[in-house]
Amino acid sequence: MQEKVLILDFGSQYTQLIARRVRELFIFCEIYPFNNPPADISSFKAVILSGSPFSVRSEDAPHPDLTKIKGKLPLLGVCYGAQYLAHFFGGQVSPSKSREYGRAKLSSFNDKEPFFKGVSPNSQVWMSHADTILTLPNESECIGSTEDVKNAAFKIIGEQTYAIQFHPEVYHSSDGKQIIENFLVNIAGVKQEWTPDSFVDMTLKDLKHKIGDDKVILGLSGGVDSSVAAMLLHKSIGTQLNCIFVNNGLLRKNEFKEVLEQYSGMGLNVKGVDASNQFLDALEGVSDPETKRKIIGKIFIDVFDTESKKVDRAMWLGQGTIYPDVIESISVNGPSATIKSHHNVGGLPQYMKLDLVEPLRMLFKDEVRRVGKSMGMDPALLGRHPFPGPGLAIRILGDITREKVNILQEVDAIFIQALKKWDLYDQVWQAGAIFLPVNTVGVMGDERTYENCVALRAVQSTDGMTADWVDLPYAFLQKTSNDIINNVKGINRVVYDISSKPPATIEWE
Repeated sequence: MQEKVLILDFGSQYTQLIARRVRELFIFCEIYPFNNPPADISSFKAVILSGSPFSVRSEDAPHPDLTKIKGKLPLLGVCYGAQYLAHFFGGQVSPSKSREYGRAKLSSFNDKEPFFKGVSPNSQVWMSHADTILTLPNESECIGSTEDVKNAAFKIIGEQTYAIQFHPEVYHSSDGKQIIENFLVNIAGVKQEWTPDSFVDMTLKDLKHKIGDDKVILGLSGGVDSSVAAMLLHKSIGTQLNCIFVNNGLLRKNEFKEVLEQYSGMGLNVKGVDASNQFLDALEGVSDPETKRKIIGKIFIDVFDTESKKVDRAMWLGQGTIYPDVIESISVNGPSATIKSHHNVGGLPQYMKLDLVEPLRMLFKDEVRRVGKSMGMDPALLGRHPFPGPGLAIRILGDITREKVNILQEVDAIFIQALKKWDLYDQVWQAGAIFLPVNTVGVMGDERTYENCVALRAVQSTDGMTADWVDLPYAFLQKTSNDIINNVKGINRVVYDISSKPPATIEWE
C-alpha cells in the first residue's frame, strides 16, 4: 500500500506548491478542500494544513474538524494552519503591527529539534500574513523565531504537531524543502517510495484489475498527457485499447496528419476522425471563452459517443487528465476558485454508457514526463510543449472564423519552427500565438494597412501552476516578427506577452 500525505486546502495560492515539494521528496500526497476531507483520514500517514487568504479572526474563516487528526496523526500547520492551531487551541492571534510579507531570517531556532535538522543558521524564510501569533496554544513551546516574529515556529508538547508562520514550500525559503522532509520523514516516518517506476507498476496492476476484459476508447491529442496515458493503458490491456484522434479544426498547422504518423510506430491502435466542420460550425459567432470550452467539450463527447458505439464491449473512456486540471476545476465554497473549466474533467452525460479511466489524474506535468521516460517513450514526444484541449479556440480572442484559424495556424507554425531553429524550444515550457480582436494601422510598401495583431507567448514552468515569461533574445523576436508579417497575409503587427502567472494565466482565455 502506497503511503500518502493529506494536504487540507484553505485557499492559499501556495497549496499546490506544498504538494509539489512533497512529491519531490518521493512521497505521494493528495489535496482536499478543508470542508470536504476524505472519509478515511486514517489511511494517511501525516497531514499538512495550508495557508489561506482568510484571517482566523474573521467570522467566515475556514474551520476544519481536526478531531480525527490533531494528536492522532503527525500534523504540520503552515501560516494560516499555524494560526488556526494557536487561535482555536488556547493561544492568541492578533493583527500584525505591519503586514509581514517577504523575506525574513530564522534568527533563532532549537537546533536540537528534529524539525530543524540540517537547517542553516539565519536561514531565509518567506512570510505572507497580516496576523501574528501573540501567545501560543496550550501545552506548546516556541522552537523558532525571526527578528520580527517571536513565535515563527512551535510544537505541541506530547504530540507530533508542529506549526510555522512562514511558507517552506516557496522557492524563497532556502531550507524549506529540508524542513518539510524533516517533518514527513524524520518525525512522521513516511517512506519515500513515490517514484516513476513504482507509479507505473502500481498503475498497470490497477488498470488491469479495473478494466478486466472490457475495451477502452482513448482520445489522443499528440500531447504528452494523452500519449503517456495511452502507453500506460496499452501496456496494461494491449489491443483492448482503441485510440481516437479527433480533428476539431483548431489544431496546429498540419497537426492532424503529423500526429497520426507519430503514433503509427508506437504500436497503438489509432483511428483519425475529422470532425473539424462540426466544431467550427458550432463555434461560429461565439466569443465567450467558457461557452467555447463547453461547446467543444460537448462535441468532443458526442464524437466519442458515436465512435464508442462502433467498438464492441467499449465500456471506458480514457483521458489524459492531470492533477492541475483537477485542482483548477474544483469549486469549493471559498478555498478553491474555478479559474476555467476543462473539457476533460468531470462526469460524462448519463446517456453515454462509458465510465472514465484517468491514469494520470494524480500527477503533475513533470511527473507525467518522468513516467513516460521510465516507459522508454521518445524524448522528443515527452518534450513537446503543452497545447490546450480546446486548441486555437481559446487563442482566438472573440469570435472564431475559418479565416482566423488559418491565419493563426500560419503564425504559430512560424513561431514554433523559429524556436526550434534557434535552439530555444527546449528552454521554453509552452509557447504559442494569440489572435487579438484588434485591428491596427500599418504601412506596407506605399500603402496604408488596417489589419490584425497577434501576440506571442512563451513561458517557463514546471507544471503550469505558476509560470514566468521567457526573456527571448531581441534578435529572435525581431526576425520572427518580420517573418510573420512578411509571410502571413492579414497580420501587420506582432507583440510579445511579458506577463507571469500569477497574476496572468498562461492562456489568454
